[in-house]
Amino acid sequence: MGHLLHHYWLVMIVLAAIFHSSNSHSLTCHPRDLEALRDFLIRLEFNRFSGEFPSGFEKCSLLEHLFISGNGLTGNIPEDLFHLQRLSLLEIQENGLTGSLSPALGNLSSLVHLDISSNSFSEEIPDVFNKFPRLEYLMARSNRFTGGIPKSLANSKTLRLLNLGNNSLSGPLYLNCTVMTNLASLDLGTNRFNSSLPEHLPLCRQLTHVSLARNHFDGHVPESFKDFHSLSYLGISNCSLVNISSTLHILHHCKNLTTLVLSLNFDGEMLPDYPSLRFKKLKVLVVANCRLTGLVPRWLSKSTSLELLDLSWNSLSGAIPYWIGGFTNLFYLDLSRNSFTGEIPKSLTRLHSLISQEISAEEPSLDLPIFLKKSKDGRALQYNHFFRLPPTLELSQNNLSGPIWEEFGNLKSLHVFNLNDTRLSGHIPSSLSGMTSLEVLDLSNNHLSGSIPSSLQKLTFLSKFSVANNSLSGRIPTGGQFQTFPNSSFEGNHVCGDHRFDCQADTPDQKRPSTSDESDNSGSDFALDFSYGVALGLGLSFVVVIAFRQKLFRF
Repeated sequence: MGHLLHHYWLVMIVLAAIFHSSNSHSLTCHPRDLEALRDFLIRLEFNRFSGEFPSGFEKCSLLEHLFISGNGLTGNIPEDLFHLQRLSLLEIQENGLTGSLSPALGNLSSLVHLDISSNSFSEEIPDVFNKFPRLEYLMARSNRFTGGIPKSLANSKTLRLLNLGNNSLSGPLYLNCTVMTNLASLDLGTNRFNSSLPEHLPLCRQLTHVSLARNHFDGHVPESFKDFHSLSYLGISNCSLVNISSTLHILHHCKNLTTLVLSLNFDGEMLPDYPSLRFKKLKVLVVANCRLTGLVPRWLSKSTSLELLDLSWNSLSGAIPYWIGGFTNLFYLDLSRNSFTGEIPKSLTRLHSLISQEISAEEPSLDLPIFLKKSKDGRALQYNHFFRLPPTLELSQNNLSGPIWEEFGNLKSLHVFNLNDTRLSGHIPSSLSGMTSLEVLDLSNNHLSGSIPSSLQKLTFLSKFSVANNSLSGRIPTGGQFQTFPNSSFEGNHVCGDHRFDCQADTPDQKRPSTSDESDNSGSDFALDFSYGVALGLGLSFVVVIAFRQKLFRF
C-alpha cells in the first residue's frame, strides 16, 4: 500500500509541473517533462481546460489510466495517444472533440474501458474491435456517429457493456449473440435502426438491461423475447410497435423483469385484461401516451412490487381501482390525461411509501435512461434512476368527482399532488398541511368551495401552488410560501388579500378563514425537504421526448 501511495503522489507532483493553465485555461503539455512521467495514472477530469487536445502523451510509456473527461478540449485525438500500449482505461467523455475516430485506436490493444461519450465525433465507427482482446466497456453515447455497428464490435467475445445511444446509427440491427456471451447491458436508444426488432437478441444470455427506444423499429415484439431469462430492464418506447396483447403475453415470460417502458407504441389499442398475465418482480411500468382504451387491468394487482406506475396520456376509463392503494412500495403514480370517473379511491390515502418518511426504491445497478420528460416551462429532464423522481400522485385531467379526502394529510412523504381539471367538489381539507414534504399542490379548475385553509402556511417548502378557477372565497393566507405565489394561482375565485386582490369592501366573514380551518391541523409540524415541480407525461423515465402533446415518453 505504501508503494502505491508513493506512486500516486509522484504522479500528482509531476503533473503539477507538466500541465498548467494559462489565462485562457488551455491545457499545455511539455513533452520534455513527460519523459519524467513513467507511472500508471493521470487524472485531469472536470477542470476548465480548453483548446486542442495536447500531444506528447507517447512519452508516458507506462501509462495505464487516463482521465481527461469533463473539460472543454476540442479538435481530434492526437495520433501519439494511440502509441500507449499499456493503456487499459481511457475516459475523454464530455469534451468538444470532433472529426472521425481514427483507426489507429486499434493500437491500444490493452484497452478494457473506453468512454468517448458526449463529444462531437462523426462518420462511421472504425472496424478495429477485433484488436481489443480485453475490452469490456465501450461508451460512445451522444456523438454523431453514422452507419451501422462495426462487424468486429458485433462479434466481441469480451464486451460486457455497450452504449451507443443518441447517435445517428442506421440500418438493420445485428449483434452476433452466439459469440457475445458476456454482454450484460445494451443501450442503442435514440438512433435510426430500422426494420423489426432483432429476433436473435435473447441469444445474448447474460443481457439484463436493454434500451432500444426511439428507433425506427416497427411490427411486433418477437416471440423469441420469451427467452430473455436474465432480462431486468427493457425500454422499447417510441418505436411504432403494434399488438400490446401479444407484447404482454410474450414479456410476462421474462420472470426477472423489473422495469418495462413501452410508451408511444400500440396507438389506440385496448389494454388487455387477461387473468393469466403476471409480472411478479415488476417495479416500474410506464405505458404512457399510447391512446390506449379499456380499464386498468386486474392482472396488474398481482404486481405487488410496483414502485412506479405511469399510464398517463391514454384514454382509459372506469373507476380508479381501489387495490392500487395496496401496493406497499408504490411512491409514484401517474394516471393523468385519461377518462377515469367516480371518486378518488380512499385507499390512495394509505399508500405506505407515501406515509413513511423513507422511499423503499433501490438504486438500479446500471445507469440507463427510464424516461425523458418536458415540464410546462419547456425544460427537458432525463431520469436515469427512477428512485430520483419526486414521490407523486398525479391524477389531473380526468372526469373524477367527489371530495378531496381529509386522510390525504397522512401522506407526509408526498412531494407532488396534482388534482387539477378533475371536477372535484367540496372544501379543501385543512388536514393537507400534514403533507409536510409537499412541493407542488395543484387543485385548479375544479368545483371546490369554502376558503383556502390558513393551515397550508405550514407547507413552507411549497414551490408551486394553484387553486385557480374554483368557487373559493375568503382571505388568501399570507404566511409561509404564500407571499411567493403569483396572482394566477388564485384567479377565477372570490378571494382577496395581501397586495393582489383588494379586501377593502369585504364583509367581516371574508376577512378571516373559518376557525375550523385553523384548528384541524394545529399539531402537524414536520421536517420538509426537496424543492421541485413536475408535469410528467414519457417519462424513464425510468426517464419516459415529450415534444408533441407536451409529454411524450421516449425511453
